[in-house]
Amino acid sequence: MSTPSRSAERTDADRWQAAGPEVELWLDYDPAVRELPGFALGRRTLSGPAQTEVTELHRAGVRCLRLTEPVRLCADAPAASARALMLLREATGQGLAVLWQAVCADGCAARRRFHHLYPPERVTGAPPEVVADWRASYFPSKCVYRRGPGFVEVRDRRFGTLELFTIDEPGHLAQLDALAEGVEVDLLPEAVHRDFAEAGLIAEQAGRAWFLPMRVRRWPFPSLTV
Repeated sequence: MSTPSRSAERTDADRWQAAGPEVELWLDYDPAVRELPGFALGRRTLSGPAQTEVTELHRAGVRCLRLTEPVRLCADAPAASARALMLLREATGQGLAVLWQAVCADGCAARRRFHHLYPPERVTGAPPEVVADWRASYFPSKCVYRRGPGFVEVRDRRFGTLELFTIDEPGHLAQLDALAEGVEVDLLPEAVHRDFAEAGLIAEQAGRAWFLPMRVRRWPFPSLTV
């Protein structure tokens, strides 16, 4: 009996890479303008790192994107939804408009964990007031982080009041770049996993943990909002 070759196998990393979301792209925020010739850029699958993909889209003039598949918010979400949510985090931080629909089966949408992301058009499985609250309470930079020399500061207003977190432990800082794109939960040091989970700063889906706060790119006005 022969053993499958390594090239014939699909590793977890391969499956994660293949789960990049498909998006539809436009060069303008305005729905009427998006209907004009030359403003639609068609569909594309974004299989690379979310930060890199969104940065390149913004530089190319993209100002609005649509996720073509519904995004599951729950802990049992598949890799495709986790990748889509990370893309949403980066697009929101870059100031892009995002058209998308969410799915929730366990009530997590009402807990505001994702309420710093650009609001969805609807959340299937959740009461209408969940989307209404999400849209009414949303503002840019609601949960952001910025780097300083030897530390990272997180400013979080998802739950109404401002919560400040300063991350300065070397072991925690060393994991941030990996967490930005999703790291296997089993590979996270126990203390890092515990502290970030207790602070509500990571989501865990498809066997991976990923950092919820978005990197601040510009301060909104007035800056005291965040």
